[in-house]
Amino acid sequence: MATKREIVLDAAIEVLGTRGSKGLTHRGVDDVAGVPTGTSSNYFRTREALLVGVVDRLVVRDKLDWERLSRLPTPQSIDELIDATTAWALHSVGADRIRTTARYTLMLESATTESMQAPFRTARRTLVEWVEGLLVELSDDPAAHALILMDYLEGAILHQLTMPAPDFDPRPLISDLATSLLTKSR
Repeated sequence: MATKREIVLDAAIEVLGTRGSKGLTHRGVDDVAGVPTGTSSNYFRTREALLVGVVDRLVVRDKLDWERLSRLPTPQSIDELIDATTAWALHSVGADRIRTTARYTLMLESATTESMQAPFRTARRTLVEWVEGLLVELSDDPAAHALILMDYLEGAILHQLTMPAPDFDPRPLISDLATSLLTKSR
């Protein structure tokens, strides 16, 4: 069962993903969360504190979704990695489109809000280290390959969000990238 703090953060994600950064207010979050006015402000006194809380919540939810989508903690083959990564990309632009949009909204916010840069760098570092761990059995350079794979996915997902292709199928390019990176490294 989600805590009230998690409910508030999930509502903030919903607001960011549907109304954008300018739509993020404590009152708007309270309305979406279905909690009394002032609840989100009690947990996060400022808008920036709320944004930092959202960054942390996104990391937690991303890891949970990966485990649920991939059905395994660490891929044991390139094919398993391709399957899980493809599922992740499709989930990100499909069922999880609002949360993905919120993530990209936060990325842009961090570009112009200095106080958001450190929390975003920390969250990114956490995710990169996690992906490195996923690649440890498949790569002789998990740090470099994690960055390449993550950067490609972020770009492909961003393009699908902003310029949707009706026949979007990320598998062929994910397969080409993963196979190229990981078979040359072995």
